[in-house]
Amino acid sequence: MNLELSPADQQFRAEVRAFIERNLPHDIREKVLTGKRLAREDYLRWHRILYERGWSAPSWPKEFGGPGWTPIQQHIFDEECGLAGAPAIIPFGVRMVAPVLMRFGSREQQEYFLPRILSGEHWWCQGYSEPGAGSDLASLKTRAERRGDVYVVNGQKTWNTLGQHADWIFCLVRTSTEGRPQEGISFLLIDMKSPGITVRPIELIDGEHEVNEIFFDNVEVPVANLVGEENRGWTYAKYLLAHERVNIARLGEAKRELRQLKRLAASRPSGGRPLIEDPRFRSAIAELEIDLLALEYTVLRVLSHESPDRDPGPVSSVLKIRGAELQQQLAELKMLALGPYALPHIPEALDFGWQGEPEGAGEWAPITGRYFNMRKTTIYGGSNEIQRNIIAQRILGL
Repeated sequence: MNLELSPADQQFRAEVRAFIERNLPHDIREKVLTGKRLAREDYLRWHRILYERGWSAPSWPKEFGGPGWTPIQQHIFDEECGLAGAPAIIPFGVRMVAPVLMRFGSREQQEYFLPRILSGEHWWCQGYSEPGAGSDLASLKTRAERRGDVYVVNGQKTWNTLGQHADWIFCLVRTSTEGRPQEGISFLLIDMKSPGITVRPIELIDGEHEVNEIFFDNVEVPVANLVGEENRGWTYAKYLLAHERVNIARLGEAKRELRQLKRLAASRPSGGRPLIEDPRFRSAIAELEIDLLALEYTVLRVLSHESPDRDPGPVSSVLKIRGAELQQQLAELKMLALGPYALPHIPEALDFGWQGEPEGAGEWAPITGRYFNMRKTTIYGGSNEIQRNIIAQRILGL
């Protein structure tokens, strides 16, 4: 595959960059770059701006309302958004449940849900993990019992990201206990306003309310909201997870963080010699940058074979592992470079304008919170240990 950008792709990059520069609201960009909390409306405002331009679903084909971009164009768009400090497009609708609906959903489900995902009218969240079913997802116990035209759902989901904002949740539920555990799972679409749903916050170590536990108490779900066939949900879940793992790489954001790391290493926050002059630290930055470039080439190879009706396959596990590890390494190197100034972490103070010490070093203040938050990357989307098992079995044939 030729990884050099064609003149047309270079022109496309210039178009995307100019659009972001003109249309990304300044207050949202500043929140992203200075580590302040993004409200639900911040995400939706940027989504609506992209929707008006026809860019809210970069990977969708034209037949479902997407721009029909090539893999290279999708990569360029994601990279430019990440570099500019644009909020990420919430992936649960656009990049996760939508590909499942495009491939396995009914015509009625596609016609109802996809336009609302595209416009941002529906915010989706994910109902996979449970207290006793994380990486071993097939052991989930949330039960859906069919009673006439509805399923009655009882159980609990945990580590649910941004479910406090969501309108809908796609959920794995157990509809049978016969046979292998994977054979009794179904894929349901559930309205979050349904009676019997309770959302409780989980505070992470960075002090943020990013995830939740969700309880289902006799929640009635129309049978029409079953995706595909009953007891075939494991197939759809694996397809969705493969798309999720491709997106975990977050290259544009990683490049922005690398740029910040270089600035920090070249500064003198403690008044001493810049860390960039230390050969060992400089080598660590260079090694990380090389690894990031290798990851980018791998992402491009995967994207070149990706389509809404094709499973990215086990190579997505490679992207998940390396993307997660590199995000953690970036955060760790920035903490080392910041030194004693990494100690204070007061999220509420950030929201009120305090940007840390030394005075004027506004972009350093969020580093500690990001370091804490990045501890999760090697766990969510299937832990890195599980991904290595997948690679061993499905790629290496061990």
